[in-house]
Amino acid sequence: MRILMLAGALILLAACGQSQGGDNRVYLEEFDQGNGGWYADRISPLPVWDGVAYCHGPWFLDPNHAPPGAGYLHLVMWLFTDSRMYQIPRVLERVPYTNNSFVEQGYGTRFTNARLTVRIRGEVDARGAQLLLLAQAKTDKTTANMVLSGQPFKVSREWSEQTVTLVPDPEQWTCLGSRHDATEQYGCDDIARVLEDVNLDIIFVWFPLDVVPLCGDVANLHIPRAGEDYPVDRDRLPEGLVMFDFVKIEFPEPSPSSGPR
Repeated sequence: MRILMLAGALILLAACGQSQGGDNRVYLEEFDQGNGGWYADRISPLPVWDGVAYCHGPWFLDPNHAPPGAGYLHLVMWLFTDSRMYQIPRVLERVPYTNNSFVEQGYGTRFTNARLTVRIRGEVDARGAQLLLLAQAKTDKTTANMVLSGQPFKVSREWSEQTVTLVPDPEQWTCLGSRHDATEQYGCDDIARVLEDVNLDIIFVWFPLDVVPLCGDVANLHIPRAGEDYPVDRDRLPEGLVMFDFVKIEFPEPSPSSGPR
């Protein structure tokens, strides 16, 4: 009897450890209870109506990866993947807290070979850009921003379900690198290392962008910050609306927790 009781206790402890350790296999955000921790654009609250998230332009022009980095991008919709981001005062000063079901339900940050599925529709003039998934992680080398350029999403007027797989294949990814004055903050690292611990966020982005000054020539085009230090020609950039009905992430194996949840 004591052996049976001990075995039962060990099973219970193991189950409790799994629930606290991020052993969830399928994350699903259907936006039925609000934004679920997702943000629109740079730091804006995500508009949600009738269980659908609406992401509309004009979008924030991110200059952090301007040449000699891979280029500019628009932030469409993004999610913190680690609860520790909410413990950084400078982050909370910039980003208003919203309930994040991903971190609150203990999902892990190991995204290697995870399958991400969205149900989307919209009406967009992409002007050469593609809707891509970006994975951002702090490694022991740098803060790496990697876009899954080999698996773009298609935006059409009809609803469609589309799935990408976060394979650790460098041929599928583009490292965004850094603008000239942010090399101590951003850089490149091995995609396998990044996917093992996506401890910052995941972002849907428009990339690449055709950034052209609105008025005349700008000396040393990528030294100042486009969109901040000089206006850009918005007619060269994507515009329109992207709607997300749900975002689902299927983890192929139990994900180790990245920290206290």
